[in-house]
Amino acid sequence: MSDYPFSDLASFQQAFTDGLSSLLHRGGLGPFILVCANASFDRRVQEATADELAALYRELSKDYVEALSKGKPIAVVEEDLLVFLKLHAVGFANLQRTEIRHAGPWEVQFNQLRSFRPRRISTQVPASLQVAFDESGFHFNKPFMQKEAFWAGELCGLQATLFYNKYPFTDFHGLLVLERESCWPQFLTEAHHHYLWHTTLELARTLPGVGFGYNSLGAFASVNHLHFQMFVKPSGFAVMHEQWRHNGGQRPYPAQCEAFDSHEAAWAYLSGLHGSDTPYNLLYGAGRLYVFARKKQGTYAQPDWTSGFSWHELAGGMITFNRDDYERLAQQEIEQELGKLVLI
Repeated sequence: MSDYPFSDLASFQQAFTDGLSSLLHRGGLGPFILVCANASFDRRVQEATADELAALYRELSKDYVEALSKGKPIAVVEEDLLVFLKLHAVGFANLQRTEIRHAGPWEVQFNQLRSFRPRRISTQVPASLQVAFDESGFHFNKPFMQKEAFWAGELCGLQATLFYNKYPFTDFHGLLVLERESCWPQFLTEAHHHYLWHTTLELARTLPGVGFGYNSLGAFASVNHLHFQMFVKPSGFAVMHEQWRHNGGQRPYPAQCEAFDSHEAAWAYLSGLHGSDTPYNLLYGAGRLYVFARKKQGTYAQPDWTSGFSWHELAGGMITFNRDDYERLAQQEIEQELGKLVLI
């Protein structure tokens, strides 16, 4: 797993897909769900894994239906079993692929399989941005999580583990966990901020469009174990468009957004947010950081079509879970909802 996959874009994409195929070969429920979700999002993965996915689904279905009908225990992660049963109720053959369209500058996504996932701690309203790491809660050191790793090794001077995102919503979606066994909570330190800034710059030399998203507690972080969401998206996100005032344009962004070309200046601003206990989302690009200070989750009326506004939504990507919302959602409503997060 220590082979360096970041040398060029083609190699990274191939390693990403090959890793999913290898994961599927091992069998089991967790790998099935992870590969199925990635296949429903990315046609390349779907084409590479379709036959094996269908065969594993039939095998798991037979085993679980038999166990449930006889009242026998099923020794799997409860979350995975719940997702599988939802998928089984819909029917594997009826699972709909992820679709993406645009409403003005905003990206609207229909992601059916992601709607099956439990929400974990993102449904709670934390008292503070900094909460101690909880060994008994969900975290990336759990034994069953280790088979979901895409790569582990030294990255720009730190030990890092890159996990596949089990329910992806952006291109080549991974979860970068730094110094995993140190059990850092989901609270950004100055050292890790500077590290992410320089690592993004370094990776961008070979992976055009690489970046990282970050959710603080209170801003829809779903795991209290320090991690950053990696993507490779050369087309970028709406927040990067030149029309916005934070990029030198004329139009104000509907959410609160500050953009920084200096990691030192960015940290000074982030330190202020920490001091006032203000939740925020981040988008790290090559040499540029977008900071979205925002209202804390659970303190404002949230529309039914979303499970929460994280870094991806603040950057301009809206995720819906049924076709009616996907087809209906319009530019004006998106901008109104982003405006609800603005601090007064």
